[in-house]
Amino acid sequence: MKFAEFIMNLEERAKWDPQIENVDEIYPVYDVDAANIAMNFKYLDCKRLGIGYCQTKSNPIVDGREQLILCGIQEAQNKACVIWGTEMEEWHNYLFPQDKKRHTRAKTHLFSTTLVPTGPDSFDVEYVLQLEVGGNLPTFLTTPILVETVKQMFKYAKKTFADDEIMAPWVNETEEQIKDFMIAERHSLLMPL
Repeated sequence: MKFAEFIMNLEERAKWDPQIENVDEIYPVYDVDAANIAMNFKYLDCKRLGIGYCQTKSNPIVDGREQLILCGIQEAQNKACVIWGTEMEEWHNYLFPQDKKRHTRAKTHLFSTTLVPTGPDSFDVEYVLQLEVGGNLPTFLTTPILVETVKQMFKYAKKTFADDEIMAPWVNETEEQIKDFMIAERHSLLMPL
C-alpha cells in the first residue's frame, strides 16, 4: 500500500513528480469483496478498486493533460501485488469532475507496477507504462520526459523505503496483519470439518 501511495496520493506523488497537478480517487469501490466475487477469485485478491482522476500542470510549451483511469490493487498469497490502471473509454467522459475545465486527454492504455517480495526486507518491482500523451506532441519529445519521471519515482521510493522512521508505521501494521493471519490460520486448523 505504501508503494501505491507514490502513484495514487497527491501529497506523495508531488514529492517526485513535478508535473502533477491533481490525483484523486473520485469513484472508489468500497465493497472489494463483491469485486472478488465478480472476478470469481481468479485474479488475485482485490484490495482496492476505483476510478481516479489525474491532471498534470500546464507550462508555457505544453498545456496540462488529464486522465480518467480505472485502477486497483490486487494481492497474491505470497504478499506480491499488482498496482494497475487503464484509461476509461470516451463514453465515460461524464464521470470527469464537473467543476473542472477540460484539458487535453492523455490515455494510459496499460499501467502496472508489480511488487514481489524477495526477502523479509526487500522486494523487486516491475513497472510498465503504455501512455498516449495526447495532442500533437511527437513521442521523441515526450518519451525522455516520461522515463525521467519514472526514474524520479524509483529514487524517491528507494529513499523512502530505506528510512526506518517513515516505514515504521507500515512495518508495524504489516506485522500485525501477519499475526492476525497466523492466528486465523491456527484457529481454522483447529476447527473440525
